[in-house]
Amino acid sequence: MVKDKQTVIQEFNELVNMSASDLETWLKEGSSESAGWSKDDGSGETIGHESGRKIIEILKKNPGKEPEKYDEDDIDHMRRVVAYCKRHLAQEDKAKQDPDSKSARSLKNWGHDPNKV
Repeated sequence: MVKDKQTVIQEFNELVNMSASDLETWLKEGSSESAGWSKDDGSGETIGHESGRKIIEILKKNPGKEPEKYDEDDIDHMRRVVAYCKRHLAQEDKAKQDPDSKSARSLKNWGHDPNKV
């Protein structure tokens, strides 16, 4: 069952706990590039790193988080972010225990810092 747009927006805004500037700073660090699966395009960029760049665009374009200002591409990506973060948070306690773990770094690429309350 596909989540409705309102639920996706709400969960995205709850799970993405990094600001656009925090996420930009994080994605410039070398350790952000060493977590996750590489894309198939030969660029060396990971899927999560690319996701982080898309999240920054979404956050910057709609800083007030007004639901009507998200387009379908935004919602589609937000849905992927919610699914990824929920799945990994449910499976991996290590992300909270070890901020340098691959799990924690990967979640940060997806906009969720597991060490923030």
